[in-house]
Amino acid sequence: MKKPPLILTNVLVFIISGAIAFIGAPLWVAHRGIDWVEISAAIFLFYFTGMSITAGYHRLWSHKTYDANIVVRVILAIGGAMALQNSILHWSSDHRVHHRHVDDNDNDPYSAKKGLWFAHIGWMLREYQSNRYDDYGNCKDLQKDKVVMWQHNYYLPIVLVANFGITGLLGWLNGDVMGMILIAGVLRLVLVHHVTFFINSLAHFWGDQPYTDKNTARDNGLLAFFTFGEGYHNYHHIFEYDYRNGIRWYQFDPTKWLIRGLSFVGLTTNLRKVPEERIEKALAAMQLQRASEKVSMLPNADEMMNTIQQEYDLLMQRMSDYYSTKKRIMRVKQKSFQRTLEGLELTYKYKELKHSFAVQKEKWLQLQTLSLQMA
Repeated sequence: MKKPPLILTNVLVFIISGAIAFIGAPLWVAHRGIDWVEISAAIFLFYFTGMSITAGYHRLWSHKTYDANIVVRVILAIGGAMALQNSILHWSSDHRVHHRHVDDNDNDPYSAKKGLWFAHIGWMLREYQSNRYDDYGNCKDLQKDKVVMWQHNYYLPIVLVANFGITGLLGWLNGDVMGMILIAGVLRLVLVHHVTFFINSLAHFWGDQPYTDKNTARDNGLLAFFTFGEGYHNYHHIFEYDYRNGIRWYQFDPTKWLIRGLSFVGLTTNLRKVPEERIEKALAAMQLQRASEKVSMLPNADEMMNTIQQEYDLLMQRMSDYYSTKKRIMRVKQKSFQRTLEGLELTYKYKELKHSFAVQKEKWLQLQTLSLQMA
């Protein structure tokens, strides 16, 4: 089948910026040197522009996982343009299509099932989506956002001013305009391109699937380190409206920390989180599925399957009792109520249910380990 025509602008951008970053910048450093100001500026702009994509384009605009003050939105819009990944409107439209049709080769713009190269960069090199390039029907909400439309309508001037104006000014202040543009401008841009592209490519090929196997998305802590927290991609694809990707305190997710940090000073609000119970249920369902698949190959499969199912049903009951009581506690968490006899009884019941759920959860995990070892 004949391939769609190349998008010459994109091809040239990737070739020229890549050549400058990986050939020109090293040659410049070898002959002219580099100073700590250029290194610091490159690191700062790397995180600023990369997280303008993850916190802005992705979690704020594509998924509406939180609300942000207009100042924050303007800064993220400028940082996103500086990352040179198209406008908020276009990026978000593509991303919403990706989530709606994930892994569908006919509709997913960067379907992982078309291969690692295609998902990483190949989808941007040819006119695979020419029939919907200007169709933003899935972003009518964003078309009402003045910041989004300002950036979309003036995207090219913002890109040029942000990339060459900011780095040029920093270079002038530091006494080396060309060095700053090369290191904090072009090299930084190319690195941001590829680490954010990893989310579409590697995050669908490398890692675990603890929450769902209905799509190719994976969780990978190492990848999260390079992608500003976006490496917990299996979680994201089942719970896309959560402002977090790394839900545990120890999981590296600087985008989550930025959004949460800004909420302490009122710059971000309405941070959306998936209820713990839904997360626990998704984990347990995948554990049941995997254990059942393994045990089904054993000689005494029926007996073991019955045991696993019984323990799973008991886990679901303990979970339901615990979380329903927890919700009730949260609804009536007034000191006056807690001092009443009914309040004391409810608090005691909650602690009892929490303990029994924890015990059953530990028993369930031990059974999972045993079933996997037996298989």
